[in-house]
Amino acid sequence: MVDLRGQYEKIKEEVDAAILNVIESTAFIKGPEVQGLENELQEYLSVKHVITCGNGTDALQISLMALDLKPGDEVITTSFTFIATVEVISILGLIPVMVDIDPDTFNINPEEIAKAITEKTKAIIPVHLYGQCADMEAIMNIARENNLHVIEDTAQAISADYTFTDGSTKKAGTIGTIGCTSFFPSKNLGCYGDGGAIFTNDDVLAEKLRIVANHGMRVKYYHDVIGVNSRLDNLQAAVLRIKLRDLDNYKKARNEAANYYDNAFKSVEQIKTPMRHPNSDHAFHQYTLQIEGGGRDDLKEYLASKDVPAMIYYPVPLHKQKAFRNSNYTEPVLPITDLLTEKVISLPMHTELTEEQLKYISDSVHEFFNN
Repeated sequence: MVDLRGQYEKIKEEVDAAILNVIESTAFIKGPEVQGLENELQEYLSVKHVITCGNGTDALQISLMALDLKPGDEVITTSFTFIATVEVISILGLIPVMVDIDPDTFNINPEEIAKAITEKTKAIIPVHLYGQCADMEAIMNIARENNLHVIEDTAQAISADYTFTDGSTKKAGTIGTIGCTSFFPSKNLGCYGDGGAIFTNDDVLAEKLRIVANHGMRVKYYHDVIGVNSRLDNLQAAVLRIKLRDLDNYKKARNEAANYYDNAFKSVEQIKTPMRHPNSDHAFHQYTLQIEGGGRDDLKEYLASKDVPAMIYYPVPLHKQKAFRNSNYTEPVLPITDLLTEKVISLPMHTELTEEQLKYISDSVHEFFNN
């Protein structure tokens, strides 16, 4: 599904030198590479503050902790995502309220958010799934009308641009109260281990986020709040600084591969290719098809027989997961989410795909439907 080896080979000299430099400096924790990465991300994203941390899950948890939400407060989000988004809500004693998604973009539906708001609602976590922004203008309007925080989960969409109706643009993760991302190796901007970051334009909140991520300390050994220990190490920051320079080129390569797939499948009536929302470009963390009329699982099996990897993100939506079931749990009715879990399949999508590989993959898909 990804080719980290091929990507590494293109930047090997820079990466090897940067890692060796960190080792020789012995500055492993909170070193100059971390500060350099935060500064460069701030410039790239046009955001005032970037706070790096241990991973994307930590980024979400730290964000919720910094907002001083109380046990029992409700947070509206999507069921069609990786568990981390909802997991951190539950860990903190908050109540996840999972609502349905748009059938074309796979992202949370603003109309469903509005229906789910109660007096206990304190925040919304939209997930920019597969690399495309949720309808952030509508979501921010709802948030302002109801005095709610918005935490963007942009683990799959860093580098994506959202365009508002007035023509202004912002990067994914810089629109809400807080943005969170992951630097997991397979992500569009991935390191060689775990890592994450938090974005905000709020000076006071940025200070709180840094404190929470550092054991609740502003000054060493003086703990102002209960925090966590979550930090990006200097080695990972060194790798990310190199890859950040190529992030827009990575997005371009992914879009070129997506365009190839689009053209290859436009004549296959059983396939619905990914929609491009008019207000958001696409970073294509995943290239996800919808298979109409059944046969999705058979397609996956057939592709495996041709040595073509394919993945189903996500086979069981979160509102049906055993982990969230308890005596107080009432399973929400999410028909679009349930339907899409039976239809979606993601094909290989990364920066190193060659035309030969794309042709083999798309030809294999065609063979399945023509048999």
